[in-house]
Amino acid sequence: MTQSTSFTLHATDGRARTGTIDTPRGEIRTPAFMPVGTAATVKAMLPENVRATGADILLGNTYHLMLRPTAERIARLGGLHRFMNWERPILTDSGGFQVMSLASLRKLTEEGVTFKSHIDGSKHMLSPERSMEIQELLGSDIVMCFDECPALPADRDAIAKSMELSMRWAKRSREAFGDRPGHMLFGIQQGGLEQDLRAASAQALREIGFDGYAVGGLAVGEGQAAMFACLDYAPEQLPGDKPRYLMGVGKPDDIVGAVARGIDMMDCVLPSRSGRTGQVFTRHGQLNIKNARHQDDPRPLDENCSCPACRKYSRAYLHHVFRSQEIISSMLLTWHNLHYYQDIMQGMRDAIAAGTFDAWQTDFHAGREQGDIDPL
Repeated sequence: MTQSTSFTLHATDGRARTGTIDTPRGEIRTPAFMPVGTAATVKAMLPENVRATGADILLGNTYHLMLRPTAERIARLGGLHRFMNWERPILTDSGGFQVMSLASLRKLTEEGVTFKSHIDGSKHMLSPERSMEIQELLGSDIVMCFDECPALPADRDAIAKSMELSMRWAKRSREAFGDRPGHMLFGIQQGGLEQDLRAASAQALREIGFDGYAVGGLAVGEGQAAMFACLDYAPEQLPGDKPRYLMGVGKPDDIVGAVARGIDMMDCVLPSRSGRTGQVFTRHGQLNIKNARHQDDPRPLDENCSCPACRKYSRAYLHHVFRSQEIISSMLLTWHNLHYYQDIMQGMRDAIAAGTFDAWQTDFHAGREQGDIDPL
């Protein structure tokens, strides 16, 4: 098994890109959507079924795994890949966002963040060095540097101060990560919706040097129009020969818009979380399986989808098991949503390679406007 990692850009169409990230654990085709396995599982899915949807890589969560079952325990049991039975690449986030959004009694200093667990109130410390240690114990293939992610909207001075702290933490993350052949470290651009602060952050990250670069600090309440306005310039501020990752995004049209603006990787809990609440994504828009209009409908969720939920079950059946609170409902609807997301990614990869991405986007949006949409 090769110990090298690399990013190869195969084709571009406008600002959209398709390529591959080669890792010792396998190839990641870009644009890539990463299903989220927060607690070492993609909820309601077996790992082999996640792979069957077309996923090349999963995301694991540093904050949740450090608290339960602990990174040290996972390391003793052979690492995260063996622990969760997923032998392909895993990206782990740094834990910074969850500390800011979930933990209680946080105290932020130059050293890092002390906080109390949302699970049992136990006290913990996360610093750039500790985040790198945890992600190494987990055995992550792609490691994210430790950063602070302020919610938007926020005061410009607060955003600038946060960005500058994140850049100092990025340098410490790089030093703590060291030289680890076969593993990649990504830097995270911050700066809110301020173009000059984003540029300063990108320059600081370039000077440190990373294997890939994330656009952080978006999908935190700013809305799609503001996010797209930021993505009109932010990816271009980052090195073009490295993968670009937009963190925590998003809905299907968010993903397509991000790829059109030069993004290579994305993750979001939405397809799996929505599956558990009866919300379904299709080529014709969104539907809510609990609505009464589906109770006598013999059609599949999406007549063009090849997932097991669409090949073998009717809307009427899926409505019934959801209303009956049967576990199979979460399994089938999550499988469908993840399959649909991966179909979108494959469609974009093919279109970019063929130079037909604009036409693909037109068809994508036209299909959704035809309307099979329920209020969610």
